[in-house]
Amino acid sequence: MKDYIRIARTDHWIKQLFIIPGIVLALFLTDERTAHPHIVLRLFFGFAGTCLIASANYVINEWLDAPYDRFHPTKKNRPVVTKNLSLKWVIAEYFLLALSGLFLSHLVNRPFFITAAVLLVMGFLYNVKPFRTKDIPFIDVLSESVNNMLRLLMGWFIVTETSIPPSSVLIGYWMAGAFLMATKRFSEYRMIDDKVMASLYRRSFHFYTEKSLLASSLFYALISTFCLGVFMVKYRIEYVLATPVMFLLYSYYLSMALDDDSAVQKPEILYTEKKLMILVAVFVLAVTVLTFLDIGILEELKSNALIGISGS
Repeated sequence: MKDYIRIARTDHWIKQLFIIPGIVLALFLTDERTAHPHIVLRLFFGFAGTCLIASANYVINEWLDAPYDRFHPTKKNRPVVTKNLSLKWVIAEYFLLALSGLFLSHLVNRPFFITAAVLLVMGFLYNVKPFRTKDIPFIDVLSESVNNMLRLLMGWFIVTETSIPPSSVLIGYWMAGAFLMATKRFSEYRMIDDKVMASLYRRSFHFYTEKSLLASSLFYALISTFCLGVFMVKYRIEYVLATPVMFLLYSYYLSMALDDDSAVQKPEILYTEKKLMILVAVFVLAVTVLTFLDIGILEELKSNALIGISGS
C-alpha cells in the first residue's frame, strides 16, 4: 500500500500553496475585502480538493512515465519502475483521488469546481496519448505551467465567485510558472549530460538544447515580469519599487539551475534553499509594506502630461 501512496506524491502537496496569492489578490482587488463567513471552510475544502486532484494527475504521470523514467538517474528508482504495481489498483487510485478532489471542490463553489476540473483535464492531456503534450517541445512547458495560473484562479474563487483576476496577472503568473518549468528542464538536461539518454527519458529533449532551454527561460521571464509590471502600474504603482527584488529572484533562480543536482529539478524541496527563501521573504515584505504606503510622486508617472522643469 505504501508504494501506491508514494506515487500520489503527497510530498508535492506543498505546491498547492500557489493558490494563496490568488486569495490575497482577490481580497485586495474585489469588494469582498471582508472575509466571507465561510472563508476558512472554503479554504480547507479548496486546498484539500486541489491536493487530491494533483495527486490523481501524479498517479497517471508515474504509471505512464515508467517506461521513460528507467533512463533517468534518480527517477528509475520510483515504485512504478522497480515494483510490480497492479494497473487495476493504479486506475482505482486515480479515480478515487480525482472524484474525491472534484467532490471537495464542488463544496467551494461552481467556478472553483470548473477550474479544478480543468486542472484534472490538463493532467490527462499532459500524460495520456495521443495528446501527451509533455512530449512536444515548448508545448510541454506551457501546458504544465498553465496549472500555475489555474491555482491562482482557484485561490481567487475561494474568496469570490463573481469575477476573475486581471488578464495581466493571469498571464504573468502563467509565464512565471513557465519560467520555473523551463529552468527545471534546463537543469535536468544539464544533469543527464547525454542527449541520447535524455531523449529516451523525455522525448521533447530530442528537440531541445541547453541554448534553446536557457533562451526560452529568459523569454518566459520577460513576459512574466512585463505583465506583472503592467498589473502593478495599473492597480498600485507603489509595487514598482519591489520590482528590483522580483528581478533578483528570477536571476537567482536561474543561477540555481546551473548548480549540480540543483533543487530546481525538485520544486517540492525549494523551501530548503535558505537564500531563495530569504529573497522570497524580502519580496513579500516589500509588497506588504507598499500595499499600505502611498507615494504621491509615483502617481505623476502615470499621467499623460509631461513633467515640467523650471528654467530661466
